[in-house]
Amino acid sequence: MRLLLKGGTVINVFTGEMSVEDVLVEDSRIIGVGKYDAQDGDTVRDVTGKYICPGFIDGHIHIESTMLTPMEFARVSVPHGTTAVVADPHEIANVCGNTGIGYMLEASRDIPLTVYLMLPSCVPATQFDESGARLTAKDLEPFYSDPRVLGLGEMMNYPGVLAGDPEVRKKIESAVAHGKIVNGHAPLLSGNALDAYVAAGIRDDHECSSAKEAKERIRKGQRVMIRQGTAARNLEALLPLFEEPWAHRCLLVTDDKHPADLLQRGHIDDIIRQAARAGKDPVIGIRMATFWAAECFGLKDLGAVAPGYQADLLVLDDLESVSVCDVYRRGIRVVENGQMLPCKAPVIRRDFKKAIRNSFYMEKLSPKDFLIGAQGVKKSRVIRLVPHELLTDEWITEIDYNSQNGVDTGRDILKIAVVERHLNTGHKGIGLISGTGLKSGAIASSVSHDSHNLIIIGTNEEDMAFAGNCIRDLGGGSIVVQDGKVIEQMPLPLAGLMTDVPAAEIAAQNERVRESVHTLGVPEELEPFMTMAFVSLPVIPHIKITTKGLVDVDHQKLVPLLIEE
Repeated sequence: MRLLLKGGTVINVFTGEMSVEDVLVEDSRIIGVGKYDAQDGDTVRDVTGKYICPGFIDGHIHIESTMLTPMEFARVSVPHGTTAVVADPHEIANVCGNTGIGYMLEASRDIPLTVYLMLPSCVPATQFDESGARLTAKDLEPFYSDPRVLGLGEMMNYPGVLAGDPEVRKKIESAVAHGKIVNGHAPLLSGNALDAYVAAGIRDDHECSSAKEAKERIRKGQRVMIRQGTAARNLEALLPLFEEPWAHRCLLVTDDKHPADLLQRGHIDDIIRQAARAGKDPVIGIRMATFWAAECFGLKDLGAVAPGYQADLLVLDDLESVSVCDVYRRGIRVVENGQMLPCKAPVIRRDFKKAIRNSFYMEKLSPKDFLIGAQGVKKSRVIRLVPHELLTDEWITEIDYNSQNGVDTGRDILKIAVVERHLNTGHKGIGLISGTGLKSGAIASSVSHDSHNLIIIGTNEEDMAFAGNCIRDLGGGSIVVQDGKVIEQMPLPLAGLMTDVPAAEIAAQNERVRESVHTLGVPEELEPFMTMAFVSLPVIPHIKITTKGLVDVDHQKLVPLLIEE
C-alpha cells in the first residue's frame, strides 16, 4: 500500500532547508520526496500549508520516571510527535534485576512507539547503594542479542571508570565487543579526568549544566544531550549549543519527567518550543530531535524525510509552536488531528507482572527510627538543595539537637531518611536537609534514584514514620502527611515506580500530591518529589544520602553527620 502526503513543506534535516514537496510512502518506508501525481498513492492526503518532519526521538529517558507503563507512556507522548525513545530501565532493574529489564522489553513490544533500550550499567550505582539486585557484565550479556538493545546505559560510576574497576571495564568492553555504544553520566568532570573517561569508550553525556562544560565535552568528541525534564532543567544554560559548530553534536532528552508535565506541557516538542521562544531556530531543534539523535545511536534508517528512511513522520500545523496534527509510525497513521487512534496493549508474561507487584520487604517503622543520637549544639553536615539542579551542596552549621532533635524549620533544616526496602536489612541513613521549605508534616516516596529505597523528609519523627508506613502498605508511591493524617497520596504498585492506571488519572494524582506540599510551606517554584528522588543518588556532586549514611560524592566516601572538633 502506498501513502502520498501531498503539498507539505518538508524540513530537510541534512541541510536545514525547507521546500514544498510530496512524500511517497510504501509500507513502512519512504520511497520518494519530490513531485508525484495523485494516482501514485493508494491513499492521498493533502497537507498543503503544513510542515512535514521526521518523528521526534528522546535520546535518554527512564520510562519508569513517568510513572506510566510503556503503553500508557506511548498514549501520552506519541500525540506530541515522539515516535521513538531510547530508554534506560535502570530504575526497575535496581528494584527487580533482570526481571525488570525483561518486563520493560515485553511491555514495550508492539506498541505505537519504538522503544530502544540501553542496558543498565550501574545496578547498584555505587558501593554506597543497596538495591534489590546486583547486575554484572555476565548478567547483561544475553540482552545484547535483542535488536532493540542499543548499548550500555549511562555509566554513572565515573570514579570506577577512572580507577579501572574490573567489573566496570568488563561492562564497557562487552558493549563495545557487541558493536554497541556506551552512554555517559559524569557531571562536572573536566580536564585529564574527562579525557580518561572519554577514552574508556564513553561517547555522550546528559549531565552538562553549563555551556562551558558542554563545549568541552564536544571538543573531546562526546555528544551532548540537552536535558529538560521535571527536576533537571538545563535548556536555558545550554541555549548557546543551538548554534554551530556545536548544534550538530547535540540531541534533546527529558531523562525524568512526571506525567502531569507530559500532559500539560508535552515531551520533546516542548523543548523545541521553549528554545524557539528563547530565539533559537526551531529547525535546529527538530534536527537535534531527529537525525542528530539517530546518528548518536547508529540508527541508520531513522530520523529523516528521505528515500529509504523509515516512515516515522509528523505533520505540523505550525513550526514555531511545534503544533502536531498527524503522526505516522512506520507509514501508519497513529495520531489524527492531535488525537491518538485506538491501539492494542501488549500481552505481558504473568511471572513478570507478579514480580513487579511485589517489591516491598521491610518492617514497620516507628518514630524512634528517625532519632539522631546527639545532644546539645553540634557542628553538622546539612544537604543543601540547588534550585532546578540535581547538584547538592554541603552546608556545615551548628545544630541544636536538644530542640526537636535537630529540626529547625526557621532555618529550613529538616530531617531526611533513606530506608532499605528490598531485602529487609533494616538499614537506614538519617541526615539533615535544607531547601525544601517544608514547615510541618512529612513527605515520602519509593522513587529515590537509583536504588529506589524509601526516602522521607519531615519536620518530626511521628509524621516521618507514618508517611513511610503508608508507602510500605501501598506497595510504593508518594505521599504528603501532616499530624498523622494523609493530605494526598499517589500509589505506585508496580515496582514502587509505576502504575497501570490511565495517564490522566495518575497525572491528576501526581498534580494533587505536588500541589499539596505548598500548603505545608514548600515554595511554588520547587517540585519536591523529583528533587527529593535524586538526593539519594551518590554519583551527582556534592553530598548525598543513602541507606548507609551521608556520601561525599566528590571523594566517594561516607562521611559522618556530626563533625567532631
